[in-house]
Order: sequence, then structure tokens, then C-alpha cells
Amino acid sequence: MTINFIDLERQQHRIKREIDEAISRVLKSGQYIMGEECLDLEKQLAEYTGRKYCISCANGTDAIRIALVALGIEKGSFVLTTDFTFFATSEVIAELGAIPVFVDIDETYNICLLDLEKKILELKGNNKKLVGILSVDLFGLPANHTEIDRLAVTHGLWHIEDAAQGFGGRLNNNRACSFGNISTTSFFPAKPLGCYGDGGAIFTDSLEIADYIKSLRVHGKGTHKYENINIGYNSRLDTIQASILIEKLKIFDSEVLRKNEVAAMYTLALKEISEISVPVVPKGYSSSWAQYTLRVEKREELRSYLKEKGIPTAVYYPKTMSQTKALNLFSEYQIGEVKNSVNFVKSVLSLPMHAYLTDNEVQYICENILKFYNY
Repeated sequence: MTINFIDLERQQHRIKREIDEAISRVLKSGQYIMGEECLDLEKQLAEYTGRKYCISCANGTDAIRIALVALGIEKGSFVLTTDFTFFATSEVIAELGAIPVFVDIDETYNICLLDLEKKILELKGNNKKLVGILSVDLFGLPANHTEIDRLAVTHGLWHIEDAAQGFGGRLNNNRACSFGNISTTSFFPAKPLGCYGDGGAIFTDSLEIADYIKSLRVHGKGTHKYENINIGYNSRLDTIQASILIEKLKIFDSEVLRKNEVAAMYTLALKEISEISVPVVPKGYSSSWAQYTLRVEKREELRSYLKEKGIPTAVYYPKTMSQTKALNLFSEYQIGEVKNSVNFVKSVLSLPMHAYLTDNEVQYICENILKFYNY
């Protein structure tokens, strides 16, 4: 048996006719960049997340970059963010001349509130120019944004929610992309809601911020494209990608439901293995399962064994952000420890996760893991 880690082919087969028709409509319209479908998608995404405004852009990294600029990030300012995530989150902070300070994670793989508050107090106590928090919804699970928002308000900070992996997740019936001053997501093909190329979106409830973001994404334009009132970017969504996302959004909730069924099967089968820690989803939360990530003993041996059985795996992530060469130049600004982040990168292992895994495929994966650990 051969299993795909993420199976976009099965998904495409399910909605092939709708996708073909959507792309054909765009080709006939001739509006290939920020056409009518982009406006329709923005409206639907705003309604889905419960936000007042959604602004599409070229990719998830640009979404974070533009969000930071829209909140007035300055060179030399400090931003608290998670040490355990994809590089893009911290990359844009550094690129804009600010200083990322890394916070440890808890058992959910998301930012640890205790460490976050401790580092807020330490930075402010040392009179550092701390301006905001950039949180991440890792592997599909929202961070504890209720408390992060509270801390941000208490200490006069802004908060950006990076929901590149979190779209479709919930916290107390509030959807990912509805938290913070601004939230962002990515439509990279492997994301919970992905297109067939690159794409991203930015969400806010502030009309002033939304208007500024609309200017920033198109070269800082004003009332028309030859009136440039800000220094901006070229970060527009292709209309074909928007048309694809509109069709994918129609089946998205059913896919999230199925992924939760798959996750439940994994957890039930693997939770008693002493050498494995299964993912934690706290009460009141739900995940969109961008990844199903275990912590395991004998990781490389298990990966090799599963590969022989036709079962792909991945390691997200092999290094923490503070361990990367590019961000090492900020080491002098780091405070405290990031014990969980450093320990987890040594043992994390992600299993195949998508809405088109069959029960038999999930059972096959679990049986082989059980067999490897002699259960």
C-alpha cells in the first residue's frame, strides 16, 4: 500500500468539474489579477471568519509582512513570537528591522502563556521598546488567543494572529483568523484551505487598517493606481486562484470534519503507546489538522520503517527559530529558556493527514506504528 502525505489529487477529483468551470469563467473574463472573484472570495472569507474585512494578497508571508507594516512596526522595536514555527513568521519581523524575541511553547505546540507573560514583564521592566505579539496557530490548532489578547491589551501591545496553518480551527466557537488586531492566513496548496499556487489573506475589524492594507498591497496606491500615497508592495491575488478557493471553500467544512475523524482514529489507536505523545486539543478548541504531529522515541528508525511500508512522514520542524543560522544574529536579545521548543524538535513526527484518507489507510498506518513499538 502506498499512501500520500497530503492528497490533493483526490480532492481535485471530487471537484474537478467545478474547478474547470471556475477557471474557464476567469479566462473568458480576461480579469486575471484581482478580478471579481477576488472580491467575492474576500466577502465570503470575512463572513466565514466573522471578521468585518478581508483583504487578499499574493501569499501568506506577504500577509504577515503587510500586517506588521500596517501596525506601524519600527526598526529596533521588539516583537514576541513563538520559537517553534515555520521561518516566515520570524523572517518578516527581522526583514523589517525589528527584533524577534522567542517564546517557548506548551504541549499544544502553541505559544506558552506563562512564558509569554514572563517575557513581556522582563522586556518592559528593562525599558525595551516592546510593541507587539505575533502568535501562530500551529498544525491547525488556534493558540489561546483569549488570553493573548488580554495580555496585549493589558500591556499596550498589538497582537497579530498568524493562522497560516490554523484556518478552520476554533476557540470557543470563534474561528481562527478572528483574533488580534489583525490576523493572516496562507493559501499555499498544502494549507487547510489551499489554492493551486500561492495566495494569502489579511483580516481585521478596523476600517482604517483595512484601507491602509488595500493601499499597501498595490504599490501604496490611493484612489487610483497612479496615485501612490504610501510605499507599498506588489502583492495581489490572481483571479484564477480566487476562483479555485471559492470552490474549495464550499467543501471545506466537510473536509475539516473528516480530518477530525481521522485524527480521532489516530489518537485512539496510538495514545496507549508509552513511547508516543499524541497531539493535545484542549477543551473548547477544535483543530483543522494542518498536520497530525506526534512526539516519538526512535524517530529516525520509525521513519525508515514506515517508509519501507509505503507510509510517508515529515518533521515539522527540525530546528527552532532561535537555532536557525539566519536568526542567530538576534541571540543577544533572547531572554530565558525555550526548553519545550528545543526538546520537541528532537522528537516531533507528522503522519499523513488529509480529508481523503480511508479508514483502511489509517488503520494500516496505525498497525505499522504499533508493530514497530511491539504493541
